[in-house]
Amino acid sequence: MLAVDHLVAVRHQPFGGISKCMASSGFPSNCDENFLDFFIAPDEGRVRGKYMETARPLGADLRSLRRSRGLTLEALSERLGRSVGWLSQVERDISQLDEAGLAELAKALDVSVSLFSSPAGSGDEVGRVVRRDARRAIGDRVPGLVEELLSPDLTDAFEAIHSTFMPGSELPDPVTRKTAELAIMISGRLNVWLGDRKFIVGKGDSFRVRGETLRWANPYTSPAVAVWVISPPVY
Repeated sequence: MLAVDHLVAVRHQPFGGISKCMASSGFPSNCDENFLDFFIAPDEGRVRGKYMETARPLGADLRSLRRSRGLTLEALSERLGRSVGWLSQVERDISQLDEAGLAELAKALDVSVSLFSSPAGSGDEVGRVVRRDARRAIGDRVPGLVEELLSPDLTDAFEAIHSTFMPGSELPDPVTRKTAELAIMISGRLNVWLGDRKFIVGKGDSFRVRGETLRWANPYTSPAVAVWVISPPVY
């Protein structure tokens, strides 16, 4: 159990370097939570938080999703009907959530609850390697679209997604996201509308989505498979 009366929070400065801030109890009052990276508990002699290789990265993933939506701790806690202190502890992996709590968070952030599942792997692979059969399912927002997380977690400035578009599937209504995205086609063909322009892309082709509406359709007889890189992570 982390002894919060012996807590040192270490943060990276926005333009390089690190600084430390002490806490006698609870959350460090003189720390900007936007730059907190990890916590050192001297009495335990170990690091806790973002760079702890064996920790379940729920808190870090949650923090990344919250920030990508432009939500403060206060705004998300209000949406959940919870206290800021409780949400801060969840993001720092101090408080654990049951299935109901995970479902509540997923609904508030508009993501699939499966995204909060524990990533597989052990030892040196945790946070580094994602085996094919251990990818986290993102959910089934669109019928016929199967998406899996290729990234080990959501703590980077980007996420990589493996998407399979089944024959006959489509996203009929254009969507706009505050992201920069790049997709490369692995197999099959896909109709893509970027803004008001239609493109047919196939194996080996790539395309970028930035500041334009996107919709897609697979009217062909074979599945289309693509790998997407999205920044910042949104799901």
